[in-house]
Amino acid sequence: MRIAMWSGPRNLSTAMMYAFGARGDCAVIDEPFYAAYLAKTGLAHPMKDAILKAQPTDPAQVVAQISGPIPQGKRHFYQKHMTQHMLPDMPRDWMRDMVNVFLIRHPARVIASYAAKRENPTLPDIGFVQQAELFDAVNSWQGSPVVIDSTDIRIDPEKMLRRLCKSIGLPFMPEMLSWPRGGHPEDGAWAPHWYGSVWKSTGFDAAEGPLPTVPGHLKEVLSQAMPHFNKLKAVAL
Repeated sequence: MRIAMWSGPRNLSTAMMYAFGARGDCAVIDEPFYAAYLAKTGLAHPMKDAILKAQPTDPAQVVAQISGPIPQGKRHFYQKHMTQHMLPDMPRDWMRDMVNVFLIRHPARVIASYAAKRENPTLPDIGFVQQAELFDAVNSWQGSPVVIDSTDIRIDPEKMLRRLCKSIGLPFMPEMLSWPRGGHPEDGAWAPHWYGSVWKSTGFDAAEGPLPTVPGHLKEVLSQAMPHFNKLKAVAL
C-alpha cells in the first residue's frame, strides 16, 4: 500500500510520519516535492540551498521515486506530502494509484505555529486552498477520501490511529504510538529548522488547549482559510 498523506505545514504531519515509520512494515518519505516547489517558485525558505541539493528539482523525477520500488523492501510506503507544494503545473496522475488521506488542523493553530517559525504566512503558504482542491480531485477519482483532524489525534492517539488504519484497510500496530527521541533517518534537509519539538518527543503530544489568538494582520488569512478547513472538517473521521 502507498499512502499519500496530504496536509499543510505545522499540522502534526511529522509526528504522523514518525508513527508510520515506527511500523516494521512501512517505509516513509518526507515532503518529496519540496525542492521542486522551491525551484519553481523561487521562494526564500529557511535552508533553501540545502533542500535544493538534497532532493530532485524535476517533478517527474519525484514521481518516479514515489511510484517506483518501495524503499528497503517494505510492504507499505507512507508519503508525507505538503499541499502547498502541488503547484498547478505539478503532475497529479500518480495520485490515482495512492491511498490519499487528508490531515487537517484548525487554521488558527496553523497560522500561530507557522508565524513563530516564519513571519507573516500568506494563504498560499499554509495550504488550505490547495488541500481543498486536491480533496476534490481525489473525490472525483476515488470517491470519499479519508480526512482526519490532528486535534482529534492528540486527544486520543490510539483511537484515531485505529480508525484511520481501519478506514484505509491497514492493520493497526501499537508501535505507531511511540518512536525514538531524536528524529527519523528519513527527515528532510529542513528538519533542523522546523522539527525541534518533535525531535524531543517519543509520542504524540497531549491534547491542545483553546484556540490561539491570531494577530490582527493575519486575521484575513484566517478568514480566507476557514471555509476550506470547514469543508473537510465536515467529513472527517
